[in-house]
Amino acid sequence: MTQTPPLTPPSQVPVPPLDPEMFDPVCPSPLVPFKIGDKWATLILRCLQDGPRRFSELKVPLREITAKSLTQSLRGLERDGFVARTEYEGPARRVEYALTPLGRGLLGPLDAACEWTREHWDELLDAQEAGGAGGDSA
Repeated sequence: MTQTPPLTPPSQVPVPPLDPEMFDPVCPSPLVPFKIGDKWATLILRCLQDGPRRFSELKVPLREITAKSLTQSLRGLERDGFVARTEYEGPARRVEYALTPLGRGLLGPLDAACEWTREHWDELLDAQEAGGAGGDSA
């Protein structure tokens, strides 16, 4: 769902820059047992929670993501109705990505999933280690 508004973007409150350290690089994201979209989707949703962002802004805290993966993730989130892509025409053409109301509605469940993961962190680590060590007896 690509929108092409007037030449200048609507006036809005400036969004502070994303913190390059907003995601813990040693946090093993596979421990979170809840998945939305692909590997990067929930991190992208978090980056957009404070307002619209440009592609280059998203790359700051997501420094491990390739441009191709970021593009694919954004397209998937747009296709699923969680993110809107807006193109601004003019001499300084630009594209911004923002959460839709549906995407914003995911933030609460994501908070709950993160809290649950924090509460069960040690158990999740133990389970993964046991599973990785051939703990299957099926």
